[in-house]
Amino acid sequence: MSLKLPSVSQVAALLLAGGAYAGLAFATPRVNFGQLAGLFAVALGAYAWLLHSRLPLRWGLGAALAFRLLWLPATPAFSDDFFRFHWDGLLVAHGVNPFRFRPDEIIADGARTALPDASVRNAVLPELQQLYRQLNSPHYYSVYPPVCQAIFGGAARLFPASEHGFVTCLRLVIMAAEAGTAWLLLALLAAMGWPRVRALRYLLHPLPIMELTGNLHFEALALCFLLLAIWLLSRQQWAKSAGALALGVAAKLLPLLVLPLLIRRLGWRRFLAYAGMVAGTLLVLFSPFLSVALVVNISRSLNLYFRSFEFNASIYYVVRAIGYQLTTYNEIAQIGPALALTGGLLGLALAWRERHLTVASLAQTLLLMLTAYYALATTVHPWYLTLLIGLGALSRFRFPLVWGGLAVLSYAAYRSSAYTENLWLVALEYVVTLGVLVWELTLGLRNRAAE
Repeated sequence: MSLKLPSVSQVAALLLAGGAYAGLAFATPRVNFGQLAGLFAVALGAYAWLLHSRLPLRWGLGAALAFRLLWLPATPAFSDDFFRFHWDGLLVAHGVNPFRFRPDEIIADGARTALPDASVRNAVLPELQQLYRQLNSPHYYSVYPPVCQAIFGGAARLFPASEHGFVTCLRLVIMAAEAGTAWLLLALLAAMGWPRVRALRYLLHPLPIMELTGNLHFEALALCFLLLAIWLLSRQQWAKSAGALALGVAAKLLPLLVLPLLIRRLGWRRFLAYAGMVAGTLLVLFSPFLSVALVVNISRSLNLYFRSFEFNASIYYVVRAIGYQLTTYNEIAQIGPALALTGGLLGLALAWRERHLTVASLAQTLLLMLTAYYALATTVHPWYLTLLIGLGALSRFRFPLVWGGLAVLSYAAYRSSAYTENLWLVALEYVVTLGVLVWELTLGLRNRAAE
């Protein structure tokens, strides 16, 4: 690791980025889109300069840690999901399956069904009632898998009535996952023979810093466990890799997409054993919550996600507009599942057409699979893209860095309680991202033809 000191301009960029993060963490409400976008743009510009000027790795790692520590005492400003985390955590802490009841059902019933013990109910109900007023989805069942629920429950046991304590506990867990991601990126890059400084593409990018550490999104755990599974695969530790992948799926479901990429790498016999270990581990992780209600209610939530929710989409918005022209109403109930199926088929095609079955190609192909999935999705929140930025550090592509930088434009929808999207900003986000992706694909084809 280089002992070289940063230049004056690099120190200035680091200080500028730190000031921008402080402003975002402590002085920017979500409704103030102009200030949010401006400070994020400052952090993004500083990030671009630090990469371009080749900030020494040691200083980059130190800055990545400092920028994340800066958020430690802050309350999430741009996401209110942590209220639902606390709600689920209180239920888990008191032995209640969070997948059985919607929040509105518990409040309407006075928690008598969920918490039949009167002493427990009287102790926790005031906290639930206070949280209920701040939930953004009180009429939906929980969708957070068991690894998340275990963390929520542990934090709620430690801090049942302290919002700040609960948030700090979650943030420390996410920071630990980010530290694991940093180590794994460095290890994987070294194994691939690539400069380890490429890890800073993810570690210093403003989107993971703001959305994961700042806003407490658990893509941080999914990425860490996914990279751990890939690293263990590279060391031929199949069983441990399967366990790591299962933990990633039990944090967020998307890491399941890596499985088709392993069929040709492992061969059918070993792949079936690997998939069986993943399934068995998932069964153990879900076992505390297993019930008919778990399957039914998660299915309902997923059905709503694909058939009802829409935010910051790209191809879907184009198809939706065509549907309006043809039928005069929103055809999301048909378009959403059809696009999801198309994304899945594209992913399988990418897996089938892989030419070089290396660790590097695994990360890159998975990146393209996730890109196709999000391009066809009806909902793309900015923090979803942190997985792409992490995988992008292990590939030749830089379009995830651009997409992650532009995704903050979607926060324009929160300027008022009406949550109205500015489709011109959405178009700008995707036109620029698509342009960079096409340019990189064209460049790759030219380089391949010249070989």
